[in-house]
Amino acid sequence: MKLLAVEASQNATYYSSRYQQVVDYGADVFVLNGEGTPDFWPAARYRIAGSKKISELIAAARDWDDEEHFDGVFTFSESAVTTAAALADALGLPSIGLEAAVTSRNKLLMKQAYERAGVPCARFRHVRSLADAQAAAAEFGYPLILKPVLGAASNFVFRIDDEAELAERYAQSIEGIERMSWLLMEAEGLDAGPGGLLAESFLDGRECLIEALAWDGEVYLGSIVDRVTIEGETFDDDVHHAPSTLTVEQVAEVHRVVTAAAHAQGLRRSAMHAEIRFHGGRPHVLEIAARPGGGGLDFMARISGGYCPVRAVMSVACGQRPEVAHYSPTGVHTAAMCLISQAGTIESVTVPDEVANSPQVFFLKITAQPGDVIRRPPDGNSILGFLGARGGSFDEAMDTATGLANRIQVRMRP
Repeated sequence: MKLLAVEASQNATYYSSRYQQVVDYGADVFVLNGEGTPDFWPAARYRIAGSKKISELIAAARDWDDEEHFDGVFTFSESAVTTAAALADALGLPSIGLEAAVTSRNKLLMKQAYERAGVPCARFRHVRSLADAQAAAAEFGYPLILKPVLGAASNFVFRIDDEAELAERYAQSIEGIERMSWLLMEAEGLDAGPGGLLAESFLDGRECLIEALAWDGEVYLGSIVDRVTIEGETFDDDVHHAPSTLTVEQVAEVHRVVTAAAHAQGLRRSAMHAEIRFHGGRPHVLEIAARPGGGGLDFMARISGGYCPVRAVMSVACGQRPEVAHYSPTGVHTAAMCLISQAGTIESVTVPDEVANSPQVFFLKITAQPGDVIRRPPDGNSILGFLGARGGSFDEAMDTATGLANRIQVRMRP
């Protein structure tokens, strides 16, 4: 199996460990970056197109495909979902299709698709000015959610509680999205749909993250993870637990709305990362990404859900039905968190041996390097990395993960 992984603009070394997983599962992975560093992947299986332009990425992919005859194209990056679809289409390989990719990337188009299909979701308005945002607040009331249409990783996503805060957060968001890395990493020359900001009504219940698969007429929930963070006015999305504590009846409700949302987005064969939030006791869809979730969610899915999102991506890329069943938790508890520091420039990150070699740790990834600038809300949402631990119960897994994370030492300069 020869698979072509693609990013229009390389996201540092963030996805190299994911690519290695694909290799470990038996595939030959070739990486094409539009812009990237020369030593990112073994030279014989790595090329840099030298441009983020989609036409040049397609040309580079075609030239390479003439030599290697790829079986599929994939990406793990939210910023490359449309790029991967465009390249797969150009090579005549299995694809979610460019229209579905754009709908799954652009939160305005996604919400409009939900609205047409009657999928439960927050009320929303596309805001192009502060006056638009104020009108949405008058209609929906406070708290109000403000987020980028083409965002990712909770960058510039705010909960707003009054009019003065709305004016402040709107200005910060408009300035921030112009330099947001997830937007800057998009390919050039693809129509990603409208940009700007969305205002949404607040959903007041619990939140779940789901690794799922759409295959023809069926949608499978492979893993359900509970978000356990006590949130404030920003959404760091930093602490999660699996298996979910949803009841059997709630899982069935979630399955129905995720299925409806996936079909509304045009996803027929795709690995998916779905985010659900309850409101008034009923599940509402926040969004569905046409890729697996990041961080350690793939590990949590394997350990607590018995489902492998990475293997699913490999199979879907080749047009083969993945091994998947409907949600059936294993009973093993996992807890994972983003490693968050104060804002500033990193001098060093030290991981003690008792953390790195702990038998309870199933995932430890330091993504920030010395010299990196960490931006915290409202200026951005940078993190140091991720840590996940397992346990015999919810409390054991959470206490272990928290205790180990607190032993990691970070030195910063302002």
